[in-house]
Amino acid sequence: MSGIWPGDTQCVVMLGFDVDGVSSWLNRDPHFAQLPSLMSMAEYGPSVATPRILDMLDNHSIKASFYVPGYVAETHVEMVKEIARRGHEIAHHGYMHEPPATLTKEREEEVLHQGISILGDITGEAPRGYRSPSWELSEHSVDLLASHGFQYDSSLMGDDAPYTLNAGTPQSLVEIPIHWLLDDAPNFVYAPATGRLGPMRNPEEVYGTWAAEFEGLYHYGRAFTLTMHPQYIGRPGRLRMLEQLITHIRTFPNVEFMRAIDVAEMWTSP
Repeated sequence: MSGIWPGDTQCVVMLGFDVDGVSSWLNRDPHFAQLPSLMSMAEYGPSVATPRILDMLDNHSIKASFYVPGYVAETHVEMVKEIARRGHEIAHHGYMHEPPATLTKEREEEVLHQGISILGDITGEAPRGYRSPSWELSEHSVDLLASHGFQYDSSLMGDDAPYTLNAGTPQSLVEIPIHWLLDDAPNFVYAPATGRLGPMRNPEEVYGTWAAEFEGLYHYGRAFTLTMHPQYIGRPGRLRMLEQLITHIRTFPNVEFMRAIDVAEMWTSP
């Protein structure tokens, strides 16, 4: 075993796609539904970009994790089925992209049930992974997730490798940590009607940031967890940048691309 990973593995790479579609905008303001340009930009994610991303992942023989809000899943059933058919993980991402920190405990649990039911009905399997919309859990989230059979959460930033929440208790949960540095949204979101005005960085700049972080995490033998949104990363030039990054990562020995659920299972195996 080399460091924290089994065998000769030096670094694990997890590619995650938050398929928010229109849900994140509608949760911010239901009146955004009356803005056709904004809605079409968001819909580009599940309708145009996600199929393109799936083909790209197939070309590179990579399995990834897709975090799908219940509303997006029930309005794009065939998309969810196709993601699962290709061997990727389907994980919980709220219903209408509701940050748990904005909800009562009762409403947070209702949203959990909604997503579990919708995703389970489509795929035949209840989701075992969860990512909080906007990455803000509530004080109740970890206990609720554990009590509803989730194996991991991916919303916190307390490390750069997996760690255990509520260790040694029946409510224990694996945390697959994330970070804003490895998120496409801060780099690419531009939606004037909503007040989001940039910075809309060029792909080369983002590539440099992500490649440098991968190289650092590889050096320390940690986990590279990249969070992306099809409506942003799925634009052609940006997706080519992601392919360039994948090619760069594969020049390093002893790197494994894994789904988040597979890492969580490995983390809890004896």
